[in-house]
Amino acid sequence: MFVIVRHGNTFETGDQPRRIGAPTDLPLTGQGIEQARALGSHFADMGWQFSRVLVSPLKRTRQTAGEILSRQANAPEQESAAFLREIDHGPDEDQPEEVVLARIGGNALKAWETGAVPPTGWSVDREGRIAAWHDLFENADPGEATLLVTSNGAARFALMAAEGLSDAASKLPSLKLPTGGYGVIGCSDLGQLQLVAWGVRP
Repeated sequence: MFVIVRHGNTFETGDQPRRIGAPTDLPLTGQGIEQARALGSHFADMGWQFSRVLVSPLKRTRQTAGEILSRQANAPEQESAAFLREIDHGPDEDQPEEVVLARIGGNALKAWETGAVPPTGWSVDREGRIAAWHDLFENADPGEATLLVTSNGAARFALMAAEGLSDAASKLPSLKLPTGGYGVIGCSDLGQLQLVAWGVRP
């Protein structure tokens, strides 16, 4: 089982949200920490014990993972994984959404949100990320639970890494995970990857 978590909030209530990617290493807000703690309590209540934890190198993901793992007995160490690092929004980095939308247009934003097709100017390495997720799925022990803590832009490529997942992803209204939310990818009885849940927020 693979549990894919998006970090908690990095903007305070009332702040204007902006497109924040890899170049901007923000910490969690107080609310973001509470979201991470809620995830930890939720997973503990579900009885999920993680044998491996992969995180983005950014503060917000490492903090989120730390809060989750604080509620796990015999929690494993966090492993930094470059493919989980948030994307770089290029000219749209640190810009409010209306400015981003004015530059790239509605069709480009929809293609990103529903098909993980990056707009012009963003640094994403789409194929490299898909390949990294595919390798993870191919080499993991299906009997173990792996926690992955990442960002909105990076998480969606998990859904592109296997045929069964991409079919399920095409039926979602958006590939976006909410802050403090998660998705679950499991294995069927035939050993095929399947999307169990996406966009769940405790």
